[in-house]
Amino acid sequence: MRSAESLRYNLTVPRLRIAVVLLASVMAWAQTPRTEQQSAQLGAAAEHLQQGKAEQTIRECKGVLATDPRSAPAHMLLGLAYLAQGSPDMIAEAKAELQQALDLDPELLRARFYLARLYFDQGLSEKAQEQLERGLKQSPGLPPFLSLLGEVRRRLGNPGASLELNRKALDVAEDTMTPAHYFLALAYLDLKQEQAAMAEFEKAIHSPYVTAEMYNTLASLYIKKQQFAAAEDICRKAIALDRSRPDAYLNLARVYNAQHASDKALEALRAALPEGKEFRVSEYYQGLRADVAVERGAAYTAKKMYALAIDEYARALDFDPHRAVIHRRLAELYLQTGDPASAALHTKEADKLEKGQR
Repeated sequence: MRSAESLRYNLTVPRLRIAVVLLASVMAWAQTPRTEQQSAQLGAAAEHLQQGKAEQTIRECKGVLATDPRSAPAHMLLGLAYLAQGSPDMIAEAKAELQQALDLDPELLRARFYLARLYFDQGLSEKAQEQLERGLKQSPGLPPFLSLLGEVRRRLGNPGASLELNRKALDVAEDTMTPAHYFLALAYLDLKQEQAAMAEFEKAIHSPYVTAEMYNTLASLYIKKQQFAAAEDICRKAIALDRSRPDAYLNLARVYNAQHASDKALEALRAALPEGKEFRVSEYYQGLRADVAVERGAAYTAKKMYALAIDEYARALDFDPHRAVIHRRLAELYLQTGDPASAALHTKEADKLEKGQR
């Protein structure tokens, strides 16, 4: 299993906000509404959606569909409203509505884009690529499609394609294509060009369309470069923008652990995974729980609370048994606590995992 850090772009609930930024308005329809009343209802639904009022959007869309079940825009907006509710349980419903919109009107490019984005957020890169390529055949050079296709191809192992496609998107729509700067930054990171990545991140986070995801990724880079004051500032901006994202608190804990502020790290980790809150079973959350346990282990180790540290590292291995570094830390702790037999077992396991990764 990969760490939650490497899975941070594949959250269970799709990141609707970036998609809405990429296709600024949903007010113009490829399919003309049949009546003035229907047009007014669709306009109201779109406005509610832009204001984050999912329930009102759903109500307006269902009103349209009650009189015209073949309204493709209503199906599209209904799918987006389901996503905006933030419930993983509604993803299948959202996907069905977006597909229904396209079945009714294959020219509805917005529905195709949002369906591609949904596939992308679920880690289904090939399906996302198929939808984006179809959209570009219908409307060549459309910046949102170019930009997201670049990021999809980066995910598929081709960061150079992302550079090319996102630059094309920016040539057409520099002012509104904040995600293109973000995707360029990710591509530069893949290519080990950190300075170029930092320049693109700076453009992305100073945009009015910045997202918590962009802040979190930049915070990870600052942590890697040991720029802890900058990383803490960015983490706090991410939290202020979206308090529901656990990765911002996790990064904040990493900042504190790196500065030996163990109590602050433990406080941030409690916020990352609040006690009593239920989390969907997924690869992302398995990795997240492993990462949180690792940081708790580091904090307890610094506080010389070795038994608690061992418990946390063991919990991390329950979530992800394939991390050699955790076995190394456990080996060190067992040596410190006078258990050389357990230390030897974990050293042997770490050696085996590292050999397999070469």
